[in-house]
Amino acid sequence: MHWLLSGPLSIEKLTVNITGLPASLQGKKLVQLSDFHYDGLRLSEEMLEKAIALTNEAKPDLILLTGDYVTDDPAPIHQLILRLKHLQSRSGICAILGNHDIHYQNAKTEVTDALTSIGIHVLWNEIAYPLGKELPLVGLADYWSQEFNPVPVMNQLNPDTPRIVLSHNPDTAEILQEWRVDLQLSGHTHGGQIVIPGIGPAMFFYDKLAEKIPKKVQRRFPFLSENISVVSHWEWAQGLHRLGKNQLYVNRGLGTYLPGRLFCRPEVTIITLQGE
Repeated sequence: MHWLLSGPLSIEKLTVNITGLPASLQGKKLVQLSDFHYDGLRLSEEMLEKAIALTNEAKPDLILLTGDYVTDDPAPIHQLILRLKHLQSRSGICAILGNHDIHYQNAKTEVTDALTSIGIHVLWNEIAYPLGKELPLVGLADYWSQEFNPVPVMNQLNPDTPRIVLSHNPDTAEILQEWRVDLQLSGHTHGGQIVIPGIGPAMFFYDKLAEKIPKKVQRRFPFLSENISVVSHWEWAQGLHRLGKNQLYVNRGLGTYLPGRLFCRPEVTIITLQGE
């Protein structure tokens, strides 16, 4: 299914300006990977292998993984880590979990333990310093979990300190406007999967239509209610966005759901940090 419906892998390169970025961090390179949905159906081995190879070719200072390694059953994580252990970066790999990684009762622990076993630092309402104390990395609990609460985490940081925030669901960018967020990295949307050139994700218009469908009909066709609950802000489905002084980048992900992708290729994101 993946090769038929996803399209070829894309490399997205961008430079992000961060106010007050120390000279020692100028030019640091980050690679973001997201939404693998590694379950034997939604991501081909060939595309995963290529994504890992492209990541390593970029020679990143830090690799950031923004959730949804599995789809529902967490068991495939044990095969996925055999691939992810080949990722290479100067300052390691940090990760957060997505809503699919906590779908089953014990999935959160199983996915976290598996990633940790190959040296990936999984952040769950936690601050890490892989690039040093001058650029904290905040990893938040998934938005749909009962533990999403950025207040005690974000309030630990000095407002004058630049920071990067990992949060799987881009809807959290609205809440995070209360704090300084020099760069938020998210996934979750798969870019909308079907994009109308010059207009945007088809899901934006689908949601407006689906809201008018009676709940009785939605219950008979579960995919209707599932799709309209993905995000509220489809306008942030992919790419770089500015929300006041904050910046949000949404990766289109690697995995693909039915009905497939159109003008919305899966991606590896290479981000170069620059001061301003």
